[in-house]
Amino acid sequence: MTDWKELESKYYMHTFERVPVVLVRGQGTRVWDENGCQYLDLVAGWAVNSLGHCHPVVVKAVREQVGMLIQASNQFYTIPQLQLAELLVKSSGLNRVFLCNSGAEANEGAAKLARRYGERNLGGAYKIITALGSFHGRTLAMVAATGQAKHQQPYVPLPDGFVNVTYDNIKAIQQATTKETCAVMVEPLQGEGGVNVPADDYLKEVRAWCDEKGILMILDEVQTGIGRLGSLFACQQACVVPDVMTLAKGLASGIPIGAILATEKAAVFQPGEHGSTFGGNPVACAAAYATVKYIVDNNLPDKVAIVGKHFADGLESLRSKYPFVRQIRGRGLLLAMEFDREIAQLVLDACLKEGLLVNRVKPAVLRFMPPLIITPGEVDEALTILDKVLAGMNQ
Repeated sequence: MTDWKELESKYYMHTFERVPVVLVRGQGTRVWDENGCQYLDLVAGWAVNSLGHCHPVVVKAVREQVGMLIQASNQFYTIPQLQLAELLVKSSGLNRVFLCNSGAEANEGAAKLARRYGERNLGGAYKIITALGSFHGRTLAMVAATGQAKHQQPYVPLPDGFVNVTYDNIKAIQQATTKETCAVMVEPLQGEGGVNVPADDYLKEVRAWCDEKGILMILDEVQTGIGRLGSLFACQQACVVPDVMTLAKGLASGIPIGAILATEKAAVFQPGEHGSTFGGNPVACAAAYATVKYIVDNNLPDKVAIVGKHFADGLESLRSKYPFVRQIRGRGLLLAMEFDREIAQLVLDACLKEGLLVNRVKPAVLRFMPPLIITPGEVDEALTILDKVLAGMNQ
């Protein structure tokens, strides 16, 4: 029998601290390892498998498209790309779409778009204000945009043009804004930063400030978009329409894709100024179209809000039961449990033994981001396992 972990250690760059499980199959909210052990998955590919593993509508769309056309360059029109573009525009209230391959690419493209806007409309303004604790991707420019020293320090000097300020603090944005500022880019809720939820009026304040200064508001909805927080897009809960919005993770329920959405005013790219060989790939677009259409047609965001509240209430009950659980936070099906000590890895390891997959986002913080199709019964199953594991930590 092949030792896959040994193979990884021999051939793969050591860029991940992996959980010692080799996954070979998934269905719905469940995955199975090479030994046949079953797990309830609250990681979902890092909030990617929005419809769970191998959802029939996604599998059907991919199979049909693979049999017709796998790839064509953007020199030509392709139908799945344009079907997806229309669906995203009509669902978001923005006007234009550019399709790429990942969240990092989408954010990188959004930054380029903002600089192009600044060059054309703001006298060459090029700086983008982002937030401390943010995460916008792992390209060199997006590392500069990401307001976390641990991601930035290995790669200095970083590209110029990004100013990191305190999250959920409009005054910090205002103080950082200069004549060189072309945009503000924030997450509606910081996911990788620890599931940090801003005040209810934060996005409205950012929108108002960007309007006052004539600069672009960019919302990174790579993790929060496509139903994750209980609305199709997180900005809808704040009644805010950004100038630019980025999507990725849950967009195609497991197939790599990213998207930049923009208003007509902000969509300033001209032919040849941006592009992608694989962006808008027919197979990825077919998967994304099937995913988003299913989510919209079945009103999944409303169901996410209900199940998410059930999950959050259950986690709050555990917090009341175990004093070392400091806080429960999040929205919809993006939730976190913070401890008063650095035991997140111990809890993760114990959950693994009980057949539950969770994510350690910080040494003292667990993140839960299950498929959007998770049922209340499956949530209760997860809470029962967490209760057992936390009881063991209490000894």
